[in-house]
Amino acid sequence: MEIIAISLIALAALVVLLSFGVPLPYCFGGALMSMVILGDIPMEGTMVWGFSQLSNPVLLCIPLFVFAGTIMSESGIAASLLDFVNIFVGRIRGGLGVVASVSCAIIGAISGSGLTGVAATGPLLIPAMAAKGYPRGYATALVSNSSVLGLLIPPSVTMIIYGWVTDTSILACFLATLGPGIAITILLSAVNLYMARSFPLELEPPATKKQIIKEGISCTSRAIPALMMPLIILGGIYGGIMTPTEAAAVAVIYAIPVGFLIYKGLTVDTFLKAAKSSATAVGAIMIMIVFSLMLSQIFVMEDVPQALVSGIFSITENKVLLLILINFLLFFVGMIVNDITAIILIAPLLLPLMEAIGVSPVQFAAIMGVNTAMGGVTPPYASILYLGIRIGKVQFSEVIRPAMVLLLFAYVPVVFLTSLWPDLSLFFPRLFGY
Repeated sequence: MEIIAISLIALAALVVLLSFGVPLPYCFGGALMSMVILGDIPMEGTMVWGFSQLSNPVLLCIPLFVFAGTIMSESGIAASLLDFVNIFVGRIRGGLGVVASVSCAIIGAISGSGLTGVAATGPLLIPAMAAKGYPRGYATALVSNSSVLGLLIPPSVTMIIYGWVTDTSILACFLATLGPGIAITILLSAVNLYMARSFPLELEPPATKKQIIKEGISCTSRAIPALMMPLIILGGIYGGIMTPTEAAAVAVIYAIPVGFLIYKGLTVDTFLKAAKSSATAVGAIMIMIVFSLMLSQIFVMEDVPQALVSGIFSITENKVLLLILINFLLFFVGMIVNDITAIILIAPLLLPLMEAIGVSPVQFAAIMGVNTAMGGVTPPYASILYLGIRIGKVQFSEVIRPAMVLLLFAYVPVVFLTSLWPDLSLFFPRLFGY
């Protein structure tokens, strides 16, 4: 049997197992077994290689950024950031929705995770928006969609993984998703302001200039320690002072005393809870990385990417059409597996094709980043959306329609802009010399 047919059978086995709710590592184990049995592929070397990859220092970023984000969620740092953003836009109609989008973008510059954004802002913003007259389902959808920005605004865990598996500069990958992330933040805010016109909102009473100044000084001074986190992380990385791994470690070291001594949201119990939660999340991520990496390596060893390029070019060589087809493929993959798994599995397969049609690895990082990020709020995977539903205490039926409206008018345009207008993703990498 030809390797392409065997690969398709393995991917079909993966999709079937996922559809039955089998845990992700076992899904990839089933796909691996399909390759081994049908293709007579030896596993010993692949297993040794896969586990050896976990010793790469680059991967140390992941548990550290996850831990920093969890501490931030527990400590009160997120609440001070929300108050700070609320100073500037909180009094306009629909302003609280803009606070949600902008706050999640700032939190994304600290945690690198979408789930952290929901966990940190959802318990604060969803009840507050509901109290002001927003439908609770809409508030949950907006916070969930905005939390996806944590996967795009640097530093990003998904871009660490992409840079690692494709041997691309991680700093360039961080910057590649910054432009699309800012564009999505603006579009989410604009769509929210439009939709808020139909909600019976309770507006903030007018404030005097003196009150605004007093409130602004108070919230700004309280937010300064929290705002220092993204400045330290991103300034250290792009200033050449720290590697991403070192910056992640500094973020943890900074967040602990700030949480205990300044915001005082951290206690011994909440700190241990954050540590346990982070360890559980990282353990699941690492197991997925090993199995998906092994499957992807077998594809590369059997020249599946080259066969895929030849097969697609036999259909069409039109760059625009190919990019549209690839975006549909990435969107579909993002709907059924998480972003990290999708990147490990798909990036090595599609990168040769992207380079063949003139798309750089850095631009492809942004294309993959935006597409797989959408999977966090697109069923059936939709892990970020499901967490938002639990936090918001709403039904799926209340959330799905506004979530898809926000997806259609904020994310989909940026997907195509990222693919067809390279400057959106390449402006910041070029600005910093990458």
